[in-house]
Amino acid sequence: MQMPVPNPAILSRKAELVARLRTVLPVDAVISDPAETRAYECDALTAYKCPPLVAILPATTQEVSDALAICHDMGVPVVPRGSGTSLAGGALPTADSVILGVARMNAVLETDYDNRLIRVQTGRTNLSVTGAVEEHGFFYAPDPSSQLACAIAGNIAMNSGGAHCLKYGVTTNNLMGVTMVLMDGTVIELGGAHLDAAGYDLLGLVCGSEGQLGVVTEATLRILRKPEGARPVLIGFDSNEVAGACVSDIIKAGVLPVAIEFMDRPCIRATEDFAHAGYPDCEALLIVEVEGSEAEIDAQLALIEEIARRHDPVELRQSKSAEESAKIWLGRKSAFGAMGQINDYMCLDGTIPVSALPLVLRRIGEMSKEFGLDVGNVFHAGDGNMHPLILFDANKPGDLERCEAFGAEILKLCVEVGGCLTGEHGVGIEKRDLMAHQYDSDDLAAQMDVKDVFDPGWLLNPAKVFPLEASQGRRAA
Repeated sequence: MQMPVPNPAILSRKAELVARLRTVLPVDAVISDPAETRAYECDALTAYKCPPLVAILPATTQEVSDALAICHDMGVPVVPRGSGTSLAGGALPTADSVILGVARMNAVLETDYDNRLIRVQTGRTNLSVTGAVEEHGFFYAPDPSSQLACAIAGNIAMNSGGAHCLKYGVTTNNLMGVTMVLMDGTVIELGGAHLDAAGYDLLGLVCGSEGQLGVVTEATLRILRKPEGARPVLIGFDSNEVAGACVSDIIKAGVLPVAIEFMDRPCIRATEDFAHAGYPDCEALLIVEVEGSEAEIDAQLALIEEIARRHDPVELRQSKSAEESAKIWLGRKSAFGAMGQINDYMCLDGTIPVSALPLVLRRIGEMSKEFGLDVGNVFHAGDGNMHPLILFDANKPGDLERCEAFGAEILKLCVEVGGCLTGEHGVGIEKRDLMAHQYDSDDLAAQMDVKDVFDPGWLLNPAKVFPLEASQGRRAA
């Protein structure tokens, strides 16, 4: 994966940069020792690594503003970082960049139960947002698999979803307002406690912009009342294609479960060994969850089971207790970690129309044989957000390149069947060079024009999202 050549003029001014940053940040918030900056050399896409020049850990919006103003004045690139859980290399630094981590910005600033909102600093982790309001009967809906660790900042940057986004939507559907600092240090407010705002929807533009337009330091989030009850059902099948067809039929029937999750045999085996979730022995597994009153749950599951039986499931089992339900979801949310214990892997994030699931699953199986690499499938089937895990050996020459080529073909297939390159992980560096497969030159130019407005010097999160040659050309202009 090609990255920009470090600017020697910036490298030579490291001492000056560190000295200036320490005038606006505590000494321990400016990390310049190469042995310590190595902790920030990659995110969860560990195949690519590059230690930053400096890492900083501001604690307030003002500190972010002051630090960005210094970097802007010196022409130093800045890479915003949440918790480092990005699977697309979204927080990969360049050798001449400053990593700006928001980990110290984790406070709850306001809760308003009457208006169903919470305002937090964006270094707060996803799951701890629910933790702050659950005693009052509320929760925050987006639930990425990394929710125990991932930060709200990263969720906003990538417009993260999760297993339950089928009903509750992704981050943009649950984001009401932000405080954001531009590259020159300007602080702006977008949205807020109200449901809408006059003028252009700049909040919608920022959500999913991958840290390329500004650094979001505070967020106002929608919180919801906890449902009366919820219950998952496990549906096992003897093939991936049949499971995919069942998902399509459930959606066509007009049923709206809270979640429909898919796992194939490699993921089922790894997860069962890791989490002991009680999954059946089958080729493909669906976890379908519904919520509501007991009567509503029974009615919805009866219809779902009726649809499933048309596809001859090898197992059909409802959860019988809250403890069993928790084990089922622990297994699903442990799937990536469980697969990681087996081998190195690259996790993809293409999204397709639900009706294309059987075709795409079949083609992935065929491509696995063509490339000679195993693949496990675990994904949000209800909205077609796929997460194929391509297994490879990082120590075997050529394996990473073969994995990249395999992944590129899967993502191209997603686009060809009417889907897109990413559902919730973002483009980052992983899919950067595939953007031209989904967008023509005019489409890409229009998006880059937007970045020009917010960050004319192209200093924020360099080498991400857009093909490298195009973004380097804009930065040099």
